[in-house]
Amino acid sequence: QVQLVESGGALVQPGGSLRLSCEASGKILGWNVMGWYRQAPGKQRELVATFTSGASGISTTYGDSVKGRFTLSRDSANKFAVYLQMNNLKSDDTGVYYCNLRRGIAYWGQGTQVPVSS
Repeated sequence: QVQLVESGGALVQPGGSLRLSCEASGKILGWNVMGWYRQAPGKQRELVATFTSGASGISTTYGDSVKGRFTLSRDSANKFAVYLQMNNLKSDDTGVYYCNLRRGIAYWGQGTQVPVSS
């Protein structure tokens, strides 16, 4: 069993910042992909930011709508912890943010709410 625990979601005003955390635990030795997706009300789940581990190292992918505003980072001491720094938040960033880890199969956290509203 693998568990993903997210934290950091909160109500924030447009233009504000927020930092989300995700930590994986359980029977897992590594990951191929780890990062964040989000789902806005009435919309499909979409990519926010992920790390991909490959032969040439670890690469980062951002969704188009968050490039330049969001930063994905890793914990240097814990390879199963990732963070999402979100700056200049907009109302369109409102949604449930899900942590995702893939190694053969995909694991998902329960999600953390991020409402962006004045």
